[in-house]
Amino acid sequence: MTCPADGRAFFLLDLMALFHLVDFQTPYEYLGHQHPQKALHMCGIIGYIGQKNCVPIILEGLRRLEYRGYDSAGIALVSKDSLSVEKKAGKVSELAKHLGNGSSTLSGSLGMGHTRWATHGAPNDVNAHPDWDAQKKIAIIHNGIIENYLSIKTKLLREGHVFHTDTDTEVLAHLIQSMYERGNDLSTAVRLALSEVDGTYGLVVMSVHEPDKFIVARKGSPLLIGVGDGENYVASDASAIVSHTRHVVYLEDGEVAVVTKDNIETTTIDALKVHKTVEEVTLELSQIERGGYDHFMLKEINEQPETIRNAMRGRLLVDEGNVKLGGLQNMMGRLLSARRIVITACGTSWHAGLVGEYMLEQIAKIPTEVEYASEFRYRNPLMNIDDVVLLISQSGETADTLAALREAKGKGSTVLGIVNVVGSTIARESDGGVYIHAGPEIGVASTKAFTSQLTVLALITLMLARARGMSQEDGIVLAKEIASLPDKVQHILKNTDQIKAIAEKYKNAKNFLYLGRGANFPVALEGALKLKEISYIHAEGYPAAEMKHGPIALIDENMPVVVIVPRDGIYDKVISNIQEVKARKGRIIAIANEDDTEIANMAEHVIRIPRTYGFFGPILNIIPLQLLSYYMAVARGTNVDQPRNLAKSVTVE
Repeated sequence: MTCPADGRAFFLLDLMALFHLVDFQTPYEYLGHQHPQKALHMCGIIGYIGQKNCVPIILEGLRRLEYRGYDSAGIALVSKDSLSVEKKAGKVSELAKHLGNGSSTLSGSLGMGHTRWATHGAPNDVNAHPDWDAQKKIAIIHNGIIENYLSIKTKLLREGHVFHTDTDTEVLAHLIQSMYERGNDLSTAVRLALSEVDGTYGLVVMSVHEPDKFIVARKGSPLLIGVGDGENYVASDASAIVSHTRHVVYLEDGEVAVVTKDNIETTTIDALKVHKTVEEVTLELSQIERGGYDHFMLKEINEQPETIRNAMRGRLLVDEGNVKLGGLQNMMGRLLSARRIVITACGTSWHAGLVGEYMLEQIAKIPTEVEYASEFRYRNPLMNIDDVVLLISQSGETADTLAALREAKGKGSTVLGIVNVVGSTIARESDGGVYIHAGPEIGVASTKAFTSQLTVLALITLMLARARGMSQEDGIVLAKEIASLPDKVQHILKNTDQIKAIAEKYKNAKNFLYLGRGANFPVALEGALKLKEISYIHAEGYPAAEMKHGPIALIDENMPVVVIVPRDGIYDKVISNIQEVKARKGRIIAIANEDDTEIANMAEHVIRIPRTYGFFGPILNIIPLQLLSYYMAVARGTNVDQPRNLAKSVTVE
């Protein structure tokens, strides 16, 4: 691919950090400014066309997509000029059981499956995907939201269509049918239908009328085509097909492809031909399997020493006290002349941004603000061409963050990304950025992505600080401390028995309070979020000094209070806050340094962590809080990797 001549957005890969290669840059073509889109949680899509029985392939793919979060699953296939659709509320195991766990006679060489997270219509058998048209000749699966589905549905009702579900997807199936019945082939019918649609979609369509092909389309929801020998695949995520092929074609927004077992033809919605390049996926199956751990979340917590190393490998130049980030090399002029940096993100990534604000302001001396991406564009922010907007997203597909990107770009600001997923939309539409190289994160509750985001923010901070006048001597001190973090994380992970015991003791608690000051206030927020996400215990994070402005009213002998209290410049202030909790009989769980001899006299439980430079402390301090939330969830018997109501990438506004 080549960068557009006008120099619009491109994202520079810095793969040397992961693969130990010479730094190189691969620009991604920018598709042009688009209006911010809504999209569904990233539900799962898998399709197969070839010579094999597709049923076991689809079920295997659906199982590999379970980590995304969903509430129903279904499968459709074309066989002997008929369309078969089976779908069930609940987990993929329920669908497999319904199909006889391998004993079903259902078979075919053209089929597709879907895991759905409900938006329109309750999560039940009827509203599960796939959906079909009135004649049950056309089946579709769909990630996304059809925003104008009600107006389309009203028009179709006037034409005599009868609907059986509450979904927007069924409306799209009927619209495609309507276009097909006007004498169009399936591909044209899909393109004409989509030309009337407002919203987002990752779409797969098949029909008994043309049983030798899929029609696939993308707008705002990831979709790729796996290339095989006499067979092809469709998926929302490479993890669903990596056991079958590593060669893929990534669809871009506004593209439609006709996929047969031997060929892939891609066009725009307006039928203009598009040349696509086949790329190789480097994802290993071992990365998406539990590897002996009870849960993906525990595996990913324990992967953090390595993922933090991956985030800095080839980038951190310890002997020079400096950092080289290929993806920001061409952006240094803009960064150094920036009036301010605005960080925008959602959820855990927003917490990482809050820590980054402390790093950038206190070390690099650059004015920095942090915004919720979900609020950014709606308040019509005052942005200038000398502002730099830093967008943080694990998936690189988060709709609110993507909307913030486009809002900032439309106002002339420089936009830079920190993302995990290579080739994601934010990566492609940014002016530059850095991959965190955390690898696939399967557990819905983010862990290793958070610490990798913090590591990348530390690298960016050191790079800018040196460029703005920090001495090499000071740079070397900070670089050595960053380099030491993986070993310190490993040390924390070797001592988990105490955290398990604390979790067992407080597993029936109704509320938790998390307190921290300075850069550890965001850690308190993140620790509370983790507990809420997977154990369903109400928890709140607060700046420790703010506790007396309201939350102190909640503290009694039944309230566990987690306090992050490293030996830093505000240690005595946090100790005063601990004394306030203790005076009201709160149950204090302290995250403290190994050499702190005073804290044991005040806290009921002390979880020890190594010392580090203050603004890098959150990378260590969050580890015991991740473990605490994990063991609390296990003790309470909740679904750790797939907590209720949550999906891996939340992209609904």
